[in-house]
Amino acid sequence: MSDNELGAFLRARREAVTPTEAGLPSGPRRRTPGLRRSEVATLAGISVEYLTRLEQGRDRNPSPSVLGSLADVLRLNVEERLHLRRLDRVSSAADDPCCSAAPPPGLSVRPTVRALVDRLEPTPAVLLNRLSDVLAYTTGYERIVRPLGLLDDDRPNLLRFVFTDARARTAFTEWDLVADDQIAHLRSESPMIDPHVRNFVDELTVLAGKPFAERVEGVPGVPRRSGVQSLTHPQVGALRLAYESLALPDVDGQRLLVQLPADDATTAALDRLNGRRPGGLRAVGD
Repeated sequence: MSDNELGAFLRARREAVTPTEAGLPSGPRRRTPGLRRSEVATLAGISVEYLTRLEQGRDRNPSPSVLGSLADVLRLNVEERLHLRRLDRVSSAADDPCCSAAPPPGLSVRPTVRALVDRLEPTPAVLLNRLSDVLAYTTGYERIVRPLGLLDDDRPNLLRFVFTDARARTAFTEWDLVADDQIAHLRSESPMIDPHVRNFVDELTVLAGKPFAERVEGVPGVPRRSGVQSLTHPQVGALRLAYESLALPDVDGQRLLVQLPADDATTAALDRLNGRRPGGLRAVGD
């Protein structure tokens, strides 16, 4: 697993920006995809040597002003800028002994959060911790995922299910997108030097092999906090679920994933699944 996620992210973004996008002429002979280091350094007001050290992981403490300038040059959106800042904090803490003594991911649920989950019925909703352990869920969520096999384990884990259970590839119509997003959430919520994360990653590297290992060792991505997910359900067929992923304040890495039908056909399917009269849930737009 790379310990230079900040550098990898900067290089990947540099190679993704075209000279035209950066306001530079695009010459006919460019061996480097995207922008050259010298071009980024000039536009950001830093030296080429310093940018090289950042990309290679030999300097892990860029100032906020340098990060801001690089974010401007690399045309990062708000989510990508937040992700850049998270990577910077993780990189700066790489040699901090406190990180090696990080507490295990929480398995308890605050009573007010549990009450909130209960009040979301019949909406499909699930509470996850920073390793994607399933901590609490509505019956609406259970009726979707139990037939898929997600809740079969004594300690269900969404990320483990996606990568190690063959049924997940049938259930998630866009499995690759779901897999990428699960890794993005893992890397966003926890520093990779966290020993609990390392143990979990080692376990899944053995169990899931190349599809997992390549993603976790690749350039860190930005997790999607909202969107539409497609499922193939063994009882009611195709589902399109609009979702929101909400981080809980003052709780270590817990997030609440809430789903709603994205079209009328999914609304009708969920009503059948829940044994409710039509109108129990209403479709929302993409």
